[in-house]
Amino acid sequence: MRRLVTDSIQKLRPYVAGKPLEELARERGVTDAVKLASNENPLGPSPRVVAAITQAAGDVHRYPDAEVFALRKQLAERLGVAPNEIVFGNGSNELLDLIYTTFATPSAHAVFADPSFVVYGMSALAHAVPHTTVPLRDHRHDLPAMLQAVQEHTSLVFIANPNNPTGSYVTRDELTSFLERLPPDVIAVVDEAYFEYATAEDYPDTLQLRGLHERLIVLRTFSKAYGLAGLRIGYAVAPPELCDFLNRVRAPFNANSLAQVAAIAALNDQDHLSRCRELNAAQLQRVERGLAALGLSVVPSQANFVLVELGRPAAPVFDALLNEGVITRLVPPLPDALRISIGTAEENTRLLAAMEKVLQ
Repeated sequence: MRRLVTDSIQKLRPYVAGKPLEELARERGVTDAVKLASNENPLGPSPRVVAAITQAAGDVHRYPDAEVFALRKQLAERLGVAPNEIVFGNGSNELLDLIYTTFATPSAHAVFADPSFVVYGMSALAHAVPHTTVPLRDHRHDLPAMLQAVQEHTSLVFIANPNNPTGSYVTRDELTSFLERLPPDVIAVVDEAYFEYATAEDYPDTLQLRGLHERLIVLRTFSKAYGLAGLRIGYAVAPPELCDFLNRVRAPFNANSLAQVAAIAALNDQDHLSRCRELNAAQLQRVERGLAALGLSVVPSQANFVLVELGRPAAPVFDALLNEGVITRLVPPLPDALRISIGTAEENTRLLAAMEKVLQ
């Protein structure tokens, strides 16, 4: 009998999301848990976003604007790019898959770090694209090694900056050198999902480096700092030629109508964004210090989460934290580590108390 799927798809494993609060309540009777597993914005969306969604809800029987005209215009003005240099997606995940679909084949090759965002590898396998994973060095992208991994048939290189799950980043000088040395026919994809949270002085705004490499795609999202994870809207900024090809493959109406109006409202409430960034900066520092005081190794982060090295198998600690009503995230490539999202002050107090109890 003919096989149902390719060898690549056979090797795939479904993406495992953070445990929902409802599931923890059902499994263990914990009804007051805090979820620090999915790098969500603990303050939620701007009140302007909620009002915009409410007002637009009565029109959901209409198809969304396929060209995302209003959001495209505002975003292009804010970023200082041309409207035809933006492609919208159902979150960054769809855009990553779309990049593989458009620019890679089984005769091509991709390069990305390990561990890094799991979708890079999932999409490579789904599209049967050969790929090389380059180990992190001291929890950071090893850009020189990634350059060495580029082959004659390499079409895509992915860099998550800041990286998920480590929260580490590459500096402006490091990224500049990489882009200048990358072969011109290779597409560099710099995934800046956590861009708004980064505070390091030498953290690069990759949009300012577009002149260094012609085939450069920058990915960003409204899911994280803007608090729109449930609406799934992200975007790519790239040269018009690349955007044109992506739009030929992109499914019609992939950016839903509520997401479009919500993103516009979010852009127009920069005060809310500032409050979210300020909360994260303060609480990130607090959580890093609190975990270190418990004798744990914490990777310095530029995102809204931390990677904590426990010095012991993480699964029992993860399970014990669940019993305390704190949901964190296991990191399969790093069996002795947990990824923990930064929550509100109250949620982080709960985390630190639970971690101290569990470790004792």
